[in-house]
Amino acid sequence: MLFEALAVPACHMASTALLALCSTGAFTGLAVEAGAGVCHATPIYAGHSWHEATFRLDVAGSTLSRYLRELLVSGFPYLQQQALSRKAITQLKKRCCYVSLDFERDLQNPARHHPASFLMSNGCSVHLSSERFLCPEPIFQPGLVGQAEPGLHVLAFQALQKTPETLRERLAHTVVLAGGSTLFPGFPERLEKELEAQCQCHGFTALRPHLVANPRRGTAVWTGGSMVASLCSFQRSWMTRGMYQECGSRLVHEVFD
Repeated sequence: MLFEALAVPACHMASTALLALCSTGAFTGLAVEAGAGVCHATPIYAGHSWHEATFRLDVAGSTLSRYLRELLVSGFPYLQQQALSRKAITQLKKRCCYVSLDFERDLQNPARHHPASFLMSNGCSVHLSSERFLCPEPIFQPGLVGQAEPGLHVLAFQALQKTPETLRERLAHTVVLAGGSTLFPGFPERLEKELEAQCQCHGFTALRPHLVANPRRGTAVWTGGSMVASLCSFQRSWMTRGMYQECGSRLVHEVFD
């Protein structure tokens, strides 16, 4: 499609996890991505993705938006008669929601809630309480949205666990967050807390995960891509249109596999 339909002069295929890591200047570490459609925990060593130690969670930003809509309709029946647009839900999620550092305690104690009001585009005001921290919780507890898979913190630990013992400490030292769904206030602190608990619980007491949570991590993959593509050494990695015309589509697998 790129060469035949769009006539691009050259292309390159790269792992989003690697590009996220590159955005921080690192080539070895654990990339924890949480975007709109999916979450991944991917170990990267010397610029190469560890595919057999990569774990995926099918709960991400879109799931959280649907869950927030359900919470709103359940808590505010009058909203059921109105069209809650995707844009309005997304704005509400981004501006008002946060990750709880102690979910069960916050849920059981209304005094620990932090109410907030949000004015919808149709003029209706929505008063949020526990919905603010309930919305992003399925990333850590997928069971809240009917998913049986473990939370992202468990998958991140399993990714470390599945790598060779000699590399675990080095990988754990650079746990890079990437993707828009990691931007919730409290997300880095909660993930670090839960990941440390997993390490302690399973006897990996020597591991001290260190999270890298850059303010612009929502676009970390794009940033990493621009940084890598600007390197002189990278210019040898392009697959050009001339190469494609000479060798055909099989070259894609030969160059990038």
